[in-house]
Amino acid sequence: MLKMKSGQGWRVGNMSDLQFLPGTRHRPHLKRPMWIIVLVSFVCLFLVCAYIYPPHSHGACYVFSSRGCKALSDWLPPTPVRELTDDEIASQVVIRDILSTPPIQTKNSKIAFLFLTPGPLPFEKLWDKFLHGHEGRFSVYVHASKDKPVHLSRYFINREIRSDQVVWGRISMVDAERRLLANALKDPDNQHFVLLSDSCVPLHDFDYVYNYLMYSNTSFIDCFEDPGPHGNGRYSEHMLPEVEIKDFRKGAQWFTMKRQHALIVMADSLYYSKFRDYCKHGVDGKNCIADEHYLPTFFNMIDPGGIANRSVTHVDWSERKWHPKSYKAKDVTYDLLKNITSVDLSEHVPSADQRTVLLRPCLWNGIRRPCYLFARKFYPDTLDNLLNLFSNYTTL
Repeated sequence: MLKMKSGQGWRVGNMSDLQFLPGTRHRPHLKRPMWIIVLVSFVCLFLVCAYIYPPHSHGACYVFSSRGCKALSDWLPPTPVRELTDDEIASQVVIRDILSTPPIQTKNSKIAFLFLTPGPLPFEKLWDKFLHGHEGRFSVYVHASKDKPVHLSRYFINREIRSDQVVWGRISMVDAERRLLANALKDPDNQHFVLLSDSCVPLHDFDYVYNYLMYSNTSFIDCFEDPGPHGNGRYSEHMLPEVEIKDFRKGAQWFTMKRQHALIVMADSLYYSKFRDYCKHGVDGKNCIADEHYLPTFFNMIDPGGIANRSVTHVDWSERKWHPKSYKAKDVTYDLLKNITSVDLSEHVPSADQRTVLLRPCLWNGIRRPCYLFARKFYPDTLDNLLNLFSNYTTL
């Protein structure tokens, strides 16, 4: 006979034959929510990886949030700020003071036209026509790297500066640009600086160009990010820590810049030395072209809001070759020049996919305007056609 007594266990048979068996309390098994543990672990792992290896493209950020990387960064601890080197601190102090100093107002502000040429200037007669009647509002400087030109215009006589050999794609091209800027900066009336080649021609009359440049609130320095082999593919880690790949930029060398920016270029030795030493043929097996990367990267780092990220000198890259299209006499017509002067979208072609064209409206002080004041590359035999058409196309 089996009987149950509370608190004592089971009693079997007679009282004298008591045996106590331990009482067991039957509890339901807890079902662990494994899916929650897995989910929480995955989220933690994702946040740790995102902090250590932040996404390098905006598309990756939108996987988890429509707000993009900003939403993700709100959840992450701030990235530690790298300690600057002594040279970087000194450089930033100088640059900051130059940018914060109001431009010197002169009674006779001038544009300095800086001609970078191996020898003769085939379009001197055209430039003479462009400059005539505007004496006192411009200066001319000529860097002739091979042969001293024989000048046909009074505006170019005795305007050569001390020159040195220039090799395409080498730092000597940047050296020549800096040499031109240094000489032009000696005149305090020079307030805007325009770099031109021997194949450049004006697209508008002098007053239009003067007002476009003098009253602009930016310098016109071409600058864009090219993730392809002829952009970021040229970057060398030897430029670290001062120049990181995220800041590396590309652009055409044909700039126009305000006096403050010209002064900063002349004051820079730190970033210039990085490109002199590590942006050249053969470093890491690459072919980095200094004049395509130094100024775009430099200004992207020190004053990105002060440049227009475009050039005002037109070139035609539609043939997708190493060099832009060159215009011959038969190509130069009123319609060609009209088409160039009416362009109001800047164009960049990344080297990763040359079928992709990046288009951006050309803004002048926030207003959409035609992009170009000058154009290249014109063969010398186009001179007569350009002289004949000058009065017509410059009034467009």
